[in-house]
This record gives sequence, structure tokens and C-alpha cells, in this order.
Amino acid sequence: MGVRWRRTKLRTADWCMAVIPRRVPDKSALQNCKIISHRGEHDNKRVMENTLQAFGIARAAGVWGIECDIRWTADLVPVICHDPSGERVFGSPELISTLSFDEVRARMPLIPSLAELIAEFGGSTHLMLELKAERFPQPTHQSRILQRELSPLEPGRDYHILGLDPAVFELVDFLPRRFCCPVAEENVGELCQTCVDRGFGGLGGHFLLLNHRVKRRLDQAGQPLGTGFVASKNCLYRELNRGVEWIFSNHAVKLQQVRDHCLERG
Repeated sequence: MGVRWRRTKLRTADWCMAVIPRRVPDKSALQNCKIISHRGEHDNKRVMENTLQAFGIARAAGVWGIECDIRWTADLVPVICHDPSGERVFGSPELISTLSFDEVRARMPLIPSLAELIAEFGGSTHLMLELKAERFPQPTHQSRILQRELSPLEPGRDYHILGLDPAVFELVDFLPRRFCCPVAEENVGELCQTCVDRGFGGLGGHFLLLNHRVKRRLDQAGQPLGTGFVASKNCLYRELNRGVEWIFSNHAVKLQQVRDHCLERG
């Protein structure tokens, strides 16, 4: 019941935001807007989430960034997959962490490795890489793997690290904290204070949770805010008009077209 109620609440919020007219943002806000495709442009029917195809569609439309999720195979290869298993998206119930990379490739060939993602999109599309909170069997070794994989890229310019639990950032202790961004669920106040106290690179979360008070607090600390999951033109306008630059969306291509059209009209 709790999950169903939450989904109903979010759908209602999306509808309300879509129908409330908003002022067209000024040119500066539109130019600074950075739209991020949540798991790529996907419908999980013809195009599956967190796949190179989904990310490629977003890039081809001019979307600034892509958000994706890092998990680990049994032989410690970082791969791009949101869920612990491939059941929801690929119909394969095995846990990613119990399969070798070769087994993942054989059973779920659309799941890319982090290395493949970086080879294809690194430097051309900003990568918002979410480390999933799971058991890290060899954290020191896994940290070295991430450092090696990310070495061709420049943090901040080419990528940021995201995490629902700031503890996962220990896995990227080779990075300054300003390139790591916690993502809030219900614990907005706590994570906002954590961001400020520990000098993280900003805060992400649903636009309903990250209100004007949170925005002012982060502005005072010089930290950006990233809001999701913006789904309509009017919601995009709302976020840009209150100074949000990072816009996470499951409809990134549509929002990119809205933004580009506004700039073309002058």
C-alpha cells in the first residue's frame, strides 16, 4: 500500500505541475540548463534502460548528461544495471553479484560494462554515475578498479558520482568530495546538512522534496541542486525559474526539445 500510495502521489504531482502555467525562463536559465536522461531514453519495451542504445538516443538529441547505475559482477567487473538482478528488465532472475561478467554477457547481453560506457560516451556526454549500496567484497581492490576505469575522464567536467547512501563514496576515496553528490529520498534535511558539513558536490532528489528552503541552504554553501523527475514543460520552467540547473528526467529528449525551441525563439 505504501509503494502504491507513493506512486499515486507522484503521478498526481506530475499532473499538477504539467497543467499549472509557468513563465518561460530567461535566456540565461535556458543556457545553463543541464538535462540528464535518467537511465537513458527508454521504454523497457523496444529500448531497455541503462543500455548503450538508450544512452545513444539521449546523446543524439543533444541531451547534456546521462544517469546510470553501477553494480558489480562476481569477478568484480563494474556493470551498468539499476536492480540487483536482471529480472525486471531482462527477465533473468539471477543476482548480478553472483554471475561472472561472461555469464552476465551471455544471459543479458544488453548490460554494458562501465568500461564500455566510458569508451562510447566518456568526454561527449556528462556521466552521472550512481554507486548502488551493496556488499563490496574487496573494497580496496574495487576502488582501484573504479580509479582505473575513470582515469581517462576529468571529474566534474566529465562525470559526477551519485549515491543514496554517502557511505558508498568511500569506494571513490581517490576523488575530492566535491565530485560526489548524495541523492535524497525522504531524508532531505539530514542529507542537505551532510552536503554542507562534508563539502559534497551538491544534492539530488525529487522536485517535491527539494523545496525552496533546501535550495537556499545549498545556494549559501555554493552547492548545486539536481531535481528529478521532471516530466513536463511547465515543471521544467518551474525548476529553471527557481535556479535549478541539473534536471533529471525520464523524458529528457522531450525536455531538451522544449529548451532548444525556447532558445531558438529568443
